[in-house]
Amino acid sequence: MEGYSLPVSTLFLEGWPAKKVSLALEAGGVALWTWNVDTDRFTMDERAFGLWAVPTSETVTFDELSSKIHPADRDRVRAGFNATRSIHGPYEIDFRIMIDKEVRWISARGQGSDAGIVGRIMLGIFLDVTGRKQVEEANELLAGEMSHRVKNLLAIAAGLAALTSRSTETASDMARELTQRLTALGRAHDLVRPLPGEETKDALLGDLISVLLAPYDDMGAFSGRVRVSVPRMAVSEASATTLALVIHELATNSLKYGALSSDAGTLDVSCAPHPTEVILVWTERGGPPVKAPTGQGGFGSKLINRAVGTQLGGTITREWLDEGVVVALTVQKDRLSR
Repeated sequence: MEGYSLPVSTLFLEGWPAKKVSLALEAGGVALWTWNVDTDRFTMDERAFGLWAVPTSETVTFDELSSKIHPADRDRVRAGFNATRSIHGPYEIDFRIMIDKEVRWISARGQGSDAGIVGRIMLGIFLDVTGRKQVEEANELLAGEMSHRVKNLLAIAAGLAALTSRSTETASDMARELTQRLTALGRAHDLVRPLPGEETKDALLGDLISVLLAPYDDMGAFSGRVRVSVPRMAVSEASATTLALVIHELATNSLKYGALSSDAGTLDVSCAPHPTEVILVWTERGGPPVKAPTGQGGFGSKLINRAVGTQLGGTITREWLDEGVVVALTVQKDRLSR
């Protein structure tokens, strides 16, 4: 193959025509390389040079390739290649490379312990495994998010039980009201995530927030300690789902640590009219003293920040006052309706 230091016949089964080998490698997205263990230089085929986005040449040094490797992976890759000399059998090293601002995942594979070495040259392949890595990362993120949501649901159930016990005198009354509140949570979920076969439609912002917060109000939305005052505007299903995630996260935190954990606590959700933006302000008062968290925050905070920034294209800020936390969510109006 052009640009490769060894004839194809030394790399593949004897009798395979070079053209068929080339087509098979192209179909599999396989890039070839050799590594001279004495000079520390790589010889690669054209597909490998394209994968690394480096100019085609007869050889390339490990340091020249290292400049493309993600800084967090660079030392690990060097150590991994050095370790292949003592590895018995096949090995695989996955790492990231940077092509401008794009991140690609590369899998370097070969045979360790100098197996099959020819003239002090080790052989191997590069594979672009970016798609697989993105799926793995998405699955890990989903698993973390599901775990967080399950924990939140348990915290909500415990908090609602405590909330209900303060406003009822008998076990039967408590069971009835707690069931009503848990049922309201189910209705809120159905509102933003219709069942298969059901018609989807836009929700009104005020109705959405009121339904989501009704289970946390001792006397029901609009009439108790939870007050919602927002302009009349439509919210698409996709935006409503994201808003529901944010509202639930804020309500869960309030129920555990903030105003909703106290008999005297109040919550106001308001939105002043604006021609192009929706600025939703979440204001807690009367709860226990609150303090700004230290560090980068927990999974819930990261979840909210990611949802608001990525899915709504907005921003979220928090102000930790002695009398309670104030959260401001800013989103462009046209993003809520699409």
